[in-house]
Amino acid sequence: MSGDSTRPDYGETWVYESIIGALPGIRLPTWAAMAIQLLIFEVAIIALSWYYEVWSAAIAGTVVVFVATIGSAEMLRISTLIRRIDVPPTYRALLFASNVEVVLSVLAYIALLTHLFVFDPQVSSMPLLGRLFGPEPPVLVVYLTLLILWDVSYRIGTGWWASVTGLWRSARYRFDPETARVFMRADLEIWGFGVLQLVLVPFVLDQPVLLAALVGHVIAVTAVTAVSVGLLRYRSRTTAVSRS
Repeated sequence: MSGDSTRPDYGETWVYESIIGALPGIRLPTWAAMAIQLLIFEVAIIALSWYYEVWSAAIAGTVVVFVATIGSAEMLRISTLIRRIDVPPTYRALLFASNVEVVLSVLAYIALLTHLFVFDPQVSSMPLLGRLFGPEPPVLVVYLTLLILWDVSYRIGTGWWASVTGLWRSARYRFDPETARVFMRADLEIWGFGVLQLVLVPFVLDQPVLLAALVGHVIAVTAVTAVSVGLLRYRSRTTAVSRS
């Protein structure tokens, strides 16, 4: 790596990390960056909810921001774990430099907006947005809502891509037990973030499409992680035996 040895080179980072690293003159510890992210969004939610009297959306917004903030922390934790060890270059390129997580996030975000603004109003007598914001949603509230939804969509897309590439890595390569343990920890961090998203379930119980998508996503991440961890355990043991 070049330059600041504590920071990875561009091309070896997720887009989120590249943006944070590109901010001039700013060097914040992870906990401070997460606290600032949470504080800015939460202050905006409370201020707009108070001004426009849409307190029905404040709790949902707070939970979504909490999930996105934890997602940011997990992204940094996972990348730190993986960069700590010697990993196959192809896996590193797929995980960090391919930007596939952005594509997945955009697809998920567009699907979510299509559901909220087109499908839900067509099939429901009381659409989710109308129930939260009233018949005439304030412009600033909608703007903040879309920003927050993108924030969490990007974290979810990144988590999904990390789990898929983790399964590919576990099936493609063999590692010694020590390296395998690091990868298993990273995989379990990804799974933990997926399970955390279930806190959103109470807000979509009357939205069968969103509920199915959310629960199905968590089940898929759980299945992929289980297979990846199982392969890491089995193949690392056989590698250790063959070397002994």
